[in-house]
Amino acid sequence: MKRILFICMGNICRSPAAEGIMQKKVANQGLEAFFYIDSAGTYGWHEGELPDSRMRKHALRRGYNLTSHSRPITHNDFEQFDLIIGMDDDNIQNLQRRAPNLHSKQKICRMTDFCRIHHADCVPDPYYGGASGFELVLDLLEDACDGLIDQLKLEM
Repeated sequence: MKRILFICMGNICRSPAAEGIMQKKVANQGLEAFFYIDSAGTYGWHEGELPDSRMRKHALRRGYNLTSHSRPITHNDFEQFDLIIGMDDDNIQNLQRRAPNLHSKQKICRMTDFCRIHHADCVPDPYYGGASGFELVLDLLEDACDGLIDQLKLEM
């Protein structure tokens, strides 16, 4: 089983959307038994909260029901997960600083590295923007999740 952890800053927009999209795409391919998917934030400001209502609304229009509750990343996550996927440079740098060892650092990667259609350096934080920002995030995450699944299927 491949254990994947998606990371953004507060775990209320990008990473729970990535979690929900990945879970649905994996289920649609009948691969649920091969993946454990979760999300967390580099900060715990919103711990216990559902994803941002705007992100839930935009995701639901595309068929993704985001129901996870925000949590901060823990030391144990670096040991328990095979891939720790950050959304932007700040997330990646924070994860690199917090990684307890070289093996843990090698698990960290950027979400947009898996994009096949979109060319982006990061998945931008839509929190302070409008509807178009949430739609862009979903476009990037759908693309990246497709690429991630294809890559992981090659490793199975």
